[in-house]
Amino acid sequence: MRFLMKNQCGLRLPSIALLCLLLNACANRPVLQELAWPEPEPLTQSLERHHFFLAREESVIGQLAMVTLREGDTLPDVARHFGLGFQEIGDANPDIDAWAPAPQSRAILPVQFVLPDAPKKGIVINLATMRLFHYPHANDFAEVVTYPVGTGRQGRSTPMGQMLVERKAINPTWFVPASIRQDHALKGDPLPQAVLPGPANPLGNRAMYLSKSSYLIHGTNKPYSVGLRASNGCIRLYPEHIEKLFQDLPVKTPVRIVNQPYLIGWRDGSLYLEAHTPHRELKARQLRQKLYGQLKKIEKKQARKVDWARVDETLRQARGIPVPIFQQTDDLEAILRKAVQLSHPEQLYGSPEVPAMTPRGWYLDVAAASDELSARRLAAVLNHQGPQIPARTTMKDGRYRVIAGPFEDSKRAKEAVKRLKVDLELDAAIVPPAKQLSDAANAHRSPD
Repeated sequence: MRFLMKNQCGLRLPSIALLCLLLNACANRPVLQELAWPEPEPLTQSLERHHFFLAREESVIGQLAMVTLREGDTLPDVARHFGLGFQEIGDANPDIDAWAPAPQSRAILPVQFVLPDAPKKGIVINLATMRLFHYPHANDFAEVVTYPVGTGRQGRSTPMGQMLVERKAINPTWFVPASIRQDHALKGDPLPQAVLPGPANPLGNRAMYLSKSSYLIHGTNKPYSVGLRASNGCIRLYPEHIEKLFQDLPVKTPVRIVNQPYLIGWRDGSLYLEAHTPHRELKARQLRQKLYGQLKKIEKKQARKVDWARVDETLRQARGIPVPIFQQTDDLEAILRKAVQLSHPEQLYGSPEVPAMTPRGWYLDVAAASDELSARRLAAVLNHQGPQIPARTTMKDGRYRVIAGPFEDSKRAKEAVKRLKVDLELDAAIVPPAKQLSDAANAHRSPD
């Protein structure tokens, strides 16, 4: 999953991150008289769309939910269907294997958010939470639409500050920066000066160019990088989300980018704290001291006691779930029990399908594992590449093997071998159709 196609925008998830993935597996709506807002949506639909309304004095939106997992689910697929990012769903479910969760596990969907401390106007992106908040109207009641995003990796962080959407493009061409071409050349993976629209274009089919040169908000051909720090600085969205945002966002829309891992907000008279692990570039101790200072001022002004032990525990766990922090209010365990149970959809949106095996297909023998779970995890990672490398597990010679394919011909098989080597540092062997037929014949031959 180490793809370096970028306009300060490409994905690079080093092999050590792959190992971590495999080992750890990852208010009532106000009545508006002066504006003709649409009728309230059913809760499930509102949560899946992340489309909310709130009064001016409130700053917490959404509702914690959960869904019961089925055989074959992965947390990334569940995340995408419910508009969450990879890190969000992983942090909220630290005890669930991201790539091979046990069926009937109950996954928490952290679709409740404390809004960033920023003006409710245009676009606000919080790098710490990897979420974009769109405020289409400026008035006493805020309409908020929020999407998960992928952001710049450490060393090439997405810049903070105030910007504008300067222009928009459908099916953009990606002009590859010289620094990116140099990086790829050193890995034996040369890139052209320009990548035309199509499945190989890392910008996807929509791009919005910001006033800060070389930085964009765009789609992606690697949707499972959304919710990860994996780009060279650009902001990427799921393909289905960028199309909606592109349509709703006019040129000159203000874009404010912040980095706020500790968020405090109000809802129905309760004070909430949402905590995320601060980026290494931030000074975590100073952030924590600032938070304590803010909470002490609130405690004094409201004449209500803060549960400081709960504050410390929320910061330590950093699960990204808003938790009430006044004394005599629900703790995390209590709010998890109250999470809304959502029905599992018939099909998770965007979930990759593995094509059936065929005797005329070309395959790759990718890796062997002594246990089925490790093989299933690796196969799931391959299926969630962008574009997908279809993979499955098989048993051979008493070991579980990960087989990729089918591919139409040797050219596509060789391209997949190169991607596995460059992106994941995996050495795969090509298995042509003739070899498959020979193996099958030997396996079924009667003894003399």
